[in-house]
Amino acid sequence: MVRYSDDEHDAYAQSFGRDGIVVLKQHFPKETLSRCRAAFDGLLAQRLARNATAVRGENRHYITLPFAGVFADEAIFCDPDILAIVERVAGDDPVMCQLATDTPLKGSTYQDVHRDTPALFDGLDETPSFQLAVDFPLCDVTLGNGPFETTLGTHRMRADEALIAYRSGARPLQPVEMELGDVMIRDVRALHRGTPNRTALPRPMAVIGYSRSWYFRPEVHVDVPRDVYQNLGARAKRLLRHMPQVDDAGAMDSGETYLKFAY
Repeated sequence: MVRYSDDEHDAYAQSFGRDGIVVLKQHFPKETLSRCRAAFDGLLAQRLARNATAVRGENRHYITLPFAGVFADEAIFCDPDILAIVERVAGDDPVMCQLATDTPLKGSTYQDVHRDTPALFDGLDETPSFQLAVDFPLCDVTLGNGPFETTLGTHRMRADEALIAYRSGARPLQPVEMELGDVMIRDVRALHRGTPNRTALPRPMAVIGYSRSWYFRPEVHVDVPRDVYQNLGARAKRLLRHMPQVDDAGAMDSGETYLKFAY
Protein backbone atom coordinates (compact mmCIF):
# COMPACT_ATOMS: atom_id res chain seq x y z
CA MET A 1 0.00 0.00 0.00
CA VAL A 2 1.29 3.46 -0.91
CA ARG A 3 1.36 5.81 2.10
CA TYR A 4 2.64 8.96 0.43
CA SER A 5 1.52 11.08 -2.50
CA ASP A 6 3.66 11.94 -5.53
CA ASP A 7 4.24 15.38 -4.03
CA GLU A 8 5.45 13.82 -0.78
CA HIS A 9 7.75 11.48 -2.70
CA ASP A 10 9.13 14.54 -4.49
CA ALA A 11 9.69 16.31 -1.18
CA TYR A 12 11.54 13.34 0.28
CA ALA A 13 13.71 13.18 -2.84
CA GLN A 14 14.51 16.89 -2.55
CA SER A 15 15.49 16.47 1.10
CA PHE A 16 17.62 13.50 0.14
CA GLY A 17 19.37 15.51 -2.54
CA ARG A 18 20.31 18.12 0.06
CA ASP A 19 21.18 15.91 3.03
CA GLY A 20 21.94 12.46 1.59
CA ILE A 21 19.45 10.86 3.98
CA VAL A 22 15.74 10.68 4.78
CA VAL A 23 13.89 8.74 7.48
CA LEU A 24 10.38 7.34 7.07
CA LYS A 25 8.84 7.05 10.52
CA GLN A 26 6.97 3.86 11.46
CA HIS A 27 6.94 2.63 7.88
CA PHE A 28 7.27 -1.14 8.33
CA PRO A 29 4.94 -3.17 10.60
CA LYS A 30 6.52 -4.01 13.94
CA GLU A 31 5.08 -7.52 13.79
CA THR A 32 6.90 -8.24 10.52
CA LEU A 33 10.19 -6.95 11.88
CA SER A 34 9.78 -8.91 15.11
CA ARG A 35 9.55 -12.11 13.05
CA CYS A 36 12.70 -11.06 11.21
CA ARG A 37 14.44 -10.48 14.52
CA ALA A 38 13.51 -13.92 15.82
CA ALA A 39 14.91 -15.53 12.67
CA PHE A 40 18.01 -13.34 12.76
CA ASP A 41 18.92 -14.18 16.35
CA GLY A 42 19.41 -17.83 15.39
CA LEU A 43 21.38 -16.91 12.28
CA LEU A 44 23.64 -14.58 14.29
CA ALA A 45 24.42 -17.29 16.83
CA GLN A 46 25.27 -19.78 14.08
CA ARG A 47 27.53 -17.37 12.19
CA LEU A 48 29.35 -16.22 15.32
CA ALA A 49 29.98 -19.82 16.35
CA ARG A 50 31.60 -20.50 12.95
CA ASN A 51 33.40 -17.15 12.65
CA ALA A 52 31.48 -16.72 9.39
CA THR A 53 30.84 -12.98 9.48
CA ALA A 54 32.53 -9.98 7.90
CA VAL A 55 34.08 -8.06 10.78
CA ARG A 56 33.35 -4.33 10.64
CA GLY A 57 35.30 -3.44 13.78
CA GLU A 58 35.68 -4.76 17.30
CA ASN A 59 32.60 -6.91 18.07
CA ARG A 60 30.78 -5.60 15.00
CA HIS A 61 29.51 -8.08 12.43
CA TYR A 62 28.17 -7.87 8.89
CA ILE A 63 26.02 -10.83 7.84
CA THR A 64 24.34 -11.37 4.48
CA LEU A 65 20.79 -12.63 4.98
CA PRO A 66 19.56 -15.74 3.17
CA PHE A 67 17.02 -14.74 0.55
CA ALA A 68 14.25 -16.99 1.82
CA GLY A 69 11.37 -17.03 4.30
CA VAL A 70 10.87 -13.83 6.27
CA PHE A 71 13.96 -12.31 4.68
CA ALA A 72 12.48 -12.53 1.16
CA ASP A 73 9.37 -10.47 1.87
CA GLU A 74 8.25 -8.51 -1.20
CA ALA A 75 6.28 -6.15 1.05
CA ILE A 76 9.68 -5.02 2.38
CA PHE A 77 12.04 -4.93 -0.59
CA CYS A 78 9.35 -3.93 -3.11
CA ASP A 79 7.76 -1.31 -0.86
CA PRO A 80 6.21 1.22 -3.29
CA ASP A 81 7.05 4.34 -1.26
CA ILE A 82 10.68 3.37 -0.82
CA LEU A 83 11.05 2.49 -4.49
CA ALA A 84 9.38 5.77 -5.49
CA ILE A 85 12.02 7.69 -3.54
CA VAL A 86 14.86 5.45 -4.73
CA GLU A 87 13.88 5.98 -8.37
CA ARG A 88 13.67 9.74 -7.92
CA VAL A 89 17.23 9.94 -6.60
CA ALA A 90 18.97 6.98 -8.27
CA GLY A 91 17.18 6.64 -11.60
CA ASP A 92 14.43 4.52 -13.09
CA ASP A 93 14.53 0.73 -13.11
CA PRO A 94 17.04 0.24 -10.25
CA VAL A 95 18.62 -3.04 -9.20
CA MET A 96 18.44 -4.59 -5.75
CA CYS A 97 21.99 -5.66 -4.93
CA GLN A 98 22.22 -6.27 -1.18
CA LEU A 99 20.32 -7.84 1.71
CA ALA A 100 22.33 -7.94 4.90
CA THR A 101 22.71 -6.81 8.51
CA ASP A 102 25.20 -4.80 10.55
CA THR A 103 25.24 -5.74 14.22
CA PRO A 104 27.40 -4.26 16.97
CA LEU A 105 27.61 -6.32 20.14
CA LYS A 106 28.63 -5.29 23.64
CA GLY A 107 32.29 -4.30 23.52
CA SER A 108 32.05 -2.76 20.06
CA THR A 109 33.92 0.47 19.41
CA TYR A 110 33.67 3.53 17.18
CA GLN A 111 34.38 2.88 13.53
CA ASP A 112 36.63 5.23 11.62
CA VAL A 113 34.62 7.79 9.69
CA HIS A 114 34.25 6.47 6.17
CA ARG A 115 32.22 6.10 2.99
CA ASP A 116 30.89 2.75 1.76
CA THR A 117 31.98 3.20 -1.86
CA PRO A 118 34.54 5.24 -3.78
CA ALA A 119 33.61 7.96 -6.26
CA LEU A 120 32.85 6.87 -9.80
CA PHE A 121 35.51 9.16 -11.26
CA ASP A 122 38.74 10.02 -9.44
CA GLY A 123 39.44 13.72 -9.07
CA LEU A 124 36.10 14.91 -10.41
CA ASP A 125 33.10 16.37 -8.63
CA GLU A 126 30.65 13.87 -7.17
CA THR A 127 27.92 12.56 -9.42
CA PRO A 128 24.21 12.16 -8.66
CA SER A 129 23.38 9.19 -6.44
CA PHE A 130 24.16 5.78 -7.88
CA GLN A 131 24.02 3.45 -4.85
CA LEU A 132 21.64 3.69 -1.89
CA ALA A 133 21.24 1.82 1.38
CA VAL A 134 17.79 1.35 2.87
CA ASP A 135 18.38 0.62 6.56
CA PHE A 136 15.81 -0.53 9.09
CA PRO A 137 16.57 -1.77 12.62
CA LEU A 138 15.28 -5.00 14.09
CA CYS A 139 14.99 -3.27 17.49
CA ASP A 140 14.79 0.28 18.79
CA VAL A 141 18.07 2.14 18.27
CA THR A 142 19.05 4.42 21.15
CA LEU A 143 22.14 6.41 22.06
CA GLY A 144 23.17 3.46 24.23
CA ASN A 145 23.07 0.55 21.79
CA GLY A 146 25.12 1.85 18.87
CA PRO A 147 23.31 4.36 16.67
CA PHE A 148 24.52 5.07 13.16
CA GLU A 149 26.19 8.49 12.96
CA THR A 150 26.26 10.43 9.71
CA THR A 151 27.02 13.82 8.23
CA LEU A 152 24.58 15.82 6.15
CA GLY A 153 25.41 16.80 2.59
CA THR A 154 28.80 15.12 2.24
CA HIS A 155 27.45 12.65 -0.33
CA ARG A 156 27.76 15.33 -3.00
CA MET A 157 31.21 16.51 -1.94
CA ARG A 158 34.54 15.17 -3.11
CA ALA A 159 36.11 12.85 -0.55
CA ASP A 160 38.91 15.28 0.35
CA GLU A 161 36.50 18.21 0.66
CA ALA A 162 34.11 16.14 2.79
CA LEU A 163 36.89 15.20 5.22
CA ILE A 164 37.95 18.83 5.55
CA ALA A 165 34.36 19.85 6.24
CA TYR A 166 33.95 17.09 8.83
CA ARG A 167 37.23 17.80 10.61
CA SER A 168 36.53 21.53 10.71
CA GLY A 169 33.13 20.98 12.32
CA ALA A 170 31.25 22.35 9.33
CA ARG A 171 29.69 18.90 8.73
CA PRO A 172 29.49 17.26 12.16
CA LEU A 173 28.44 13.70 12.82
CA GLN A 174 24.86 13.29 13.98
CA PRO A 175 23.45 10.14 15.64
CA VAL A 176 20.28 8.70 14.14
CA GLU A 177 18.03 7.21 16.80
CA MET A 178 15.33 4.96 15.35
CA GLU A 179 12.30 3.04 16.54
CA LEU A 180 11.39 -0.41 15.35
CA GLY A 181 9.45 0.28 12.13
CA ASP A 182 11.47 3.30 11.02
CA VAL A 183 13.29 3.23 7.68
CA MET A 184 16.37 5.23 6.71
CA ILE A 185 17.30 5.79 3.07
CA ARG A 186 20.86 7.05 2.59
CA ASP A 187 23.52 7.68 0.00
CA VAL A 188 26.43 5.36 0.84
CA ARG A 189 28.98 8.08 0.00
CA ALA A 190 28.09 10.27 2.99
CA LEU A 191 30.74 10.26 5.72
CA HIS A 192 29.49 8.12 8.59
CA ARG A 193 30.46 5.60 11.26
CA GLY A 194 29.09 2.98 13.59
CA THR A 195 29.19 3.62 17.34
CA PRO A 196 29.60 1.36 20.40
CA ASN A 197 26.79 -0.84 21.64
CA ARG A 198 27.01 -0.47 25.42
CA THR A 199 24.13 -2.84 26.17
CA ALA A 200 24.01 -6.61 26.60
CA LEU A 201 21.76 -7.15 23.55
CA PRO A 202 22.80 -7.17 19.88
CA ARG A 203 21.65 -4.18 17.79
CA PRO A 204 20.89 -5.56 14.30
CA MET A 205 20.34 -3.11 11.45
CA ALA A 206 19.05 -4.65 8.24
CA VAL A 207 20.10 -3.11 4.95
CA ILE A 208 18.73 -3.43 1.44
CA GLY A 209 20.98 -2.04 -1.27
CA TYR A 210 19.64 -0.49 -4.48
CA SER A 211 21.81 0.70 -7.37
CA ARG A 212 21.35 2.34 -10.71
CA SER A 213 20.63 -0.26 -13.37
CA TRP A 214 24.18 -0.18 -14.79
CA TYR A 215 26.14 -0.27 -11.51
CA PHE A 216 27.33 -3.59 -10.12
CA ARG A 217 29.88 -4.52 -7.46
CA PRO A 218 30.29 -8.32 -7.60
CA GLU A 219 31.33 -8.57 -3.94
CA VAL A 220 27.95 -7.08 -2.95
CA HIS A 221 25.12 -9.26 -4.22
CA VAL A 222 22.09 -11.35 -3.32
CA ASP A 223 22.10 -15.10 -3.97
CA VAL A 224 18.52 -15.83 -5.02
CA PRO A 225 17.27 -19.43 -4.77
CA ARG A 226 15.63 -20.46 -8.03
CA ASP A 227 12.50 -21.76 -6.35
CA VAL A 228 12.06 -18.49 -4.45
CA TYR A 229 12.63 -16.45 -7.60
CA GLN A 230 9.96 -18.36 -9.52
CA ASN A 231 7.34 -17.38 -6.94
CA LEU A 232 8.15 -13.66 -6.94
CA GLY A 233 6.06 -11.01 -8.63
CA ALA A 234 7.16 -9.21 -11.78
CA ARG A 235 8.46 -6.14 -9.91
CA ALA A 236 10.58 -8.24 -7.56
CA LYS A 237 12.02 -10.28 -10.42
CA ARG A 238 12.95 -7.11 -12.24
CA LEU A 239 14.74 -5.70 -9.19
CA LEU A 240 16.76 -8.92 -8.87
CA ARG A 241 17.44 -9.40 -12.57
CA HIS A 242 21.24 -9.17 -12.25
CA MET A 243 21.59 -11.24 -9.08
CA PRO A 244 22.94 -14.82 -9.26
CA GLN A 245 20.42 -17.61 -8.91
CA VAL A 246 21.40 -20.57 -6.75
CA ASP A 247 19.96 -23.90 -5.67
CA ASP A 248 20.35 -23.35 -1.92
CA ALA A 249 19.36 -20.35 0.18
CA GLY A 250 22.21 -21.18 2.56
CA ALA A 251 24.91 -20.89 -0.08
CA MET A 252 26.48 -17.93 1.77
CA ASP A 253 26.87 -19.80 5.05
CA SER A 254 30.55 -20.50 4.44
CA GLY A 255 31.51 -16.83 4.74
CA GLU A 256 31.18 -13.31 3.41
CA THR A 257 32.60 -11.78 0.23
CA TYR A 258 31.89 -8.11 1.02
CA LEU A 259 35.03 -7.44 3.05
CA LYS A 260 36.29 -4.03 1.98
CA PHE A 261 33.62 -1.59 3.06
CA ALA A 262 35.37 1.65 4.03
CA TYR A 263 36.64 4.26 1.55
